Amino acid sequence: MPNLKDLKNRIASVKSTRKITKAMQMVAAAKLRRAQDAAEAARPYAERFNGVMASLAASVGDSASAPRLLAGTGKDDVHLLVVMTAERGLCGGFNSNIVKLARARIAKLKGEGKTVKILTVGKKGREQLKRDNGDLFVGHVDLSEVKRLGYNNAQDIARDVLGRFDAGEFDVATIFFAKFNSVISQDPTALQIVPAAYESTGSEEEGASTLYDYEPDEEAILADLLPRGVATQIFAALLENAASEQGARMSAMDNATRNAGDMIDKLTIEYNRSRQAVITNELIEIISGAEAL
Repeated sequence: MPNLKDLKNRIASVKSTRKITKAMQMVAAAKLRRAQDAAEAARPYAERFNGVMASLAASVGDSASAPRLLAGTGKDDVHLLVVMTAERGLCGGFNSNIVKLARARIAKLKGEGKTVKILTVGKKGREQLKRDNGDLFVGHVDLSEVKRLGYNNAQDIARDVLGRFDAGEFDVATIFFAKFNSVISQDPTALQIVPAAYESTGSEEEGASTLYDYEPDEEAILADLLPRGVATQIFAALLENAASEQGARMSAMDNATRNAGDMIDKLTIEYNRSRQAVITNELIEIISGAEAL
C-alpha cells in the first residue's frame, strides 16, 4: 500500500493535470466557435461552385478538347494521396481516424497493383504514416506557424499538387480530411480532386429548367476555373479539418477532466483510509505500551 506522502503527491499531480486539461478544453471551445463559423460559411460557396462546375463538365462531356484536369490522363496507375491532419495531438481519435482511412486506401491500391505516393499536410499524420509507408512520401506541408488558415494556404497546396500533375508524377489525386458534424462527430472523408469529379447539388427541377450560355466556350472557362476548383476543395477541407480538430480536442479534454476528477476522488478515499489505518495502528501501539507498564 502506498504511504501517505506518495498518495498526497499523486493527488496534487492529478489536480495539476486537471487544471491543464480544463484550460485546454476552454481554449478549444473558443477556437471551435471561430473554426465552425468559417467552415459553415465556406460550405455554400463550395457547393454552389461545385454545382456550376458540374454543369460545365456535363456540357463538355467526353469531348476531346476537354481540359486535362477534367479528362485525366486516361489511366489510373499512379495515385497521389494528400493526407491532411493536425499539427498537434491531444485531440482524441481525430488524427488516427484520418490516417486509418488513408491506410485502408493505400492497402487497397497496393493490392490492385497501383503505385501510391503520399503528400502529408500536418505533422501528426506524417508521424503515424511514416512507420509503415515512409518510402511513399513525396512531400510535406508544414502549417505549424499558421495561426489562422487562409485561402492562400490552400493555393500553395493546390499549386504543389497541380505542378506534380503537370509534370506527370501521378494520374489520380485524393485528399483525406475529417468533415465536421458536431463536437462529438467528425467523419473521415476521402475526396478525389484530380481528375475533377463534380456532382451537381441542385435539384432535378432546377437543372431541367435552367439553361446557361457561356462566353467564351465551356472548355476555355473550365481550363481557367478547374485549378481554382482544386484550391477551393482543398480550402474547404482545411476549414472542415480545423473545426473537426477543435471539436475533437474539446471533447477529449472534457473527458480527461472528468477522468481526473474521478481519479482524485478515488485517491482521496484511499488516502483517508490509509491515514485512518496509520492512526489506528498508532493508537494500538500506545494502548499496548500502556498495558505493558
